Formats: sequence, C-alpha cells, structure tokens
Amino acid sequence: MSRRTRAMAAYAVALLAWSWFIGIPNDPAGVILWIWVATLAWNGLQDPWEFWKDWWKPLLLLVVYWLVRGLADEIGIAPHYSMPIRVDEWFFGGTTPTVRLQEAWCGDPCTRDLPPRWWDALMTTVYASHFLVALTLAGVLWLRDKLEWARWLRRYITLLFCGLAIYIVYPMAPPWMAARDGYLDPVARITRRGWEDIDLHRQTMLMFGMGNKVAAMPSLHAGIAFLVAFWFITRLRSPWRWLLLLYPLAMSLALTYFAEHYVIDAVAGALVALLVMIGVGRWERRRAA
Repeated sequence: MSRRTRAMAAYAVALLAWSWFIGIPNDPAGVILWIWVATLAWNGLQDPWEFWKDWWKPLLLLVVYWLVRGLADEIGIAPHYSMPIRVDEWFFGGTTPTVRLQEAWCGDPCTRDLPPRWWDALMTTVYASHFLVALTLAGVLWLRDKLEWARWLRRYITLLFCGLAIYIVYPMAPPWMAARDGYLDPVARITRRGWEDIDLHRQTMLMFGMGNKVAAMPSLHAGIAFLVAFWFITRLRSPWRWLLLLYPLAMSLALTYFAEHYVIDAVAGALVALLVMIGVGRWERRRAA
C-alpha cells in the first residue's frame, strides 16, 4: 500500500469520525480547513503552506461575505412576504408547493416531532450537501489544475456576492417565517428531521453566529447547485451530462418541502447562476484577448 493510499485512508477515517461524533463541517472556514488536511494527505508534507498561498484570498472573500450577509438584515429594510406567495400560487394553481408537499409527505398538520420518512433522510442529505460540494470541487481542482480552480472559484464567489447584493436591497421572508407571521398556511421548518433517527447533524467549526433569516431571494442553495451542474455540463461532452441537472432540481425540491424557500427563489437562483456563468466567461475571454 502506497504512502498516499495510507494517508488518504487515515484522512477519511478521521473525517468520518469527526462528522459522526462532532458534526459534519458546515462553515466555509471549517470546510476549507478539512480540504487543506486532505491536500496534505494527498501531496505529503513537502510544503504544507503552499495551499494557503493560493487560498487565503478566497477565504478572506468568504469571510467578508459571511459577515456582511449576517449584517444585511440589520439595516432596517422590512422583509417582503407577499410577492413569493402570490407567484408560487400563480405557478401552481392557487396553493404554494410548500403547503402541498408538507400535507402529502409530512402530515396534516406537519410538525417537527413527526417521525422522519426515508425521503426526509434523502432530502436532508441533499440539503446538507450545499455546504460541502462547491468547496470540495474547488479542492479537487486545486490539486488537478490551478487554472480551472481559479475559474471555478471566480464563478462561485461572484454568485455569492450577487446573492448578497440582492439580500441587502430585497430581504424576503422564507415560507416558514411567512407561516409563523400569518401570511401563509401553517408549514413547519423540518430541514433537520431526516437525520434525527441517526443523530447526525452539521457543526459550525469557526464562523459562528452570522445567520440571516431573510436571505431567501434568490436561493443560493439552489443557485450553487445549478452552478455546479452548469460547470460540469459546459466541460463534459457525454450526452449523459444533462442528468447533472437532477442535483439542483433535487435541491430545489428539498428546499420547497422543508419550507426553506419558495419555488420562485430556486428559479431566481438558477437564473443568477446562469448569468454568472455567462458574465464571468465573457470577462475571462476578454481578459485573455
């Protein structure tokens, strides 16, 4: 067994143990820290600080995003409630999909203490992948091709800041908050329910306490999932590559069912991701020319 194989096996065991006993890394800084350890296991310890020579700037931008996003709901603009409800009702015949899905798949009424079903576990896993997939892709690209790593992070971080700009000027209440405040039929925020039977959860490691409950339009959970799919679709040549769109569609379904987002939020996230792919691509071509 090679040194690399032994090191990667030890890394996998350590990460699985951490995730099981402490929690799956949830914040960008914590995820990047685990990616750094993975690169040490892969490359060895010849230059353990090479990683940070490239990654400190993206990490700084992610910290800025995290902090400003957490403060964006404190500037005094009242959150919007009615628009997404009316749009989803118009799309789906008078009732929002969140209400319909929870009645059909959760219970009527749907409450957090109901026992999870198998699809709850599946959709909680899809939801939680949001916190890992984009940065894990960046870690793999950094090991394989630093030019592609830079291109991916350029799109990813641009998408985050586009979403942030919209959150500042258009704070919007998600379905669970609208239901709590009487704007929507009762729905429950059941995002974590799928993992309750196995006692698995996400754990913030470094970047604590900067949540924003009205950062709903666009959905960056959906937007980043669409960005990942668009990235691979534009680089692969197999006709099967279009199946990658099942990932953002599954993410959008989970977000709607869990009362985290409206369908229109996911549509907006997909649109912003597409515009970022096009806009950043054009900027790179002009820069190269």
